[in-house]
Amino acid sequence: MEECGLDIPKLQKVENIDGKWALFFEYREGKTLEEMMKVDPQNLDKYMEDFVDLQVKVHSKKAPMLSNIKDKLRRQINSIKELDASQRYELLTRLESMPRHDKLCHGDFNPSNIIVGKNGKMSIVDWAHATIGNASADAAMSYLLFALKDQKAADLYLKMFCRKSDIAVQYVQQWLPIVAAAQLTKDNELEKDFLMQWIDVMDYQ
Repeated sequence: MEECGLDIPKLQKVENIDGKWALFFEYREGKTLEEMMKVDPQNLDKYMEDFVDLQVKVHSKKAPMLSNIKDKLRRQINSIKELDASQRYELLTRLESMPRHDKLCHGDFNPSNIIVGKNGKMSIVDWAHATIGNASADAAMSYLLFALKDQKAADLYLKMFCRKSDIAVQYVQQWLPIVAAAQLTKDNELEKDFLMQWIDVMDYQ
């Protein structure tokens, strides 16, 4: 990630602590963009524009050493116990039909992972889910993360992202059942019912 030229906390060291590997990163002082959106809702449009501009910048980068998002999504879908074989088949068939790109995808791009310093400079944190692949898959995940908390913000995000990236809304929506299924692997009971609503892929055919 550092080699991509993005403003992210620098990796300082890697240590084995009690048999587990730990990454130590540079500390960035500031507030998350999510906090700023909550305390200043009247400026949501401006914050969302900054958020989308930063995501589009991420998608413009290359990181060939990362695994491809389609391979990750395939593994996740195959591991989901809540879905039967027919549902997994439909999702995997849809996934295979989607174009295979090589853009940098954060994988968990939401306002809580954006640190805004006192000078207004934004830093992106939590790159544990980063892959390369289709930017629309990354956008679909961001949309779902917004929709889990605020549907109005989710709709604003999707409209703005598609306008700035010149991608059809319908194309991003085609990824929603796939990324919703992948999100189920986090085993969050509070999200399960919401995510299952997006996984009925027959509604999208």
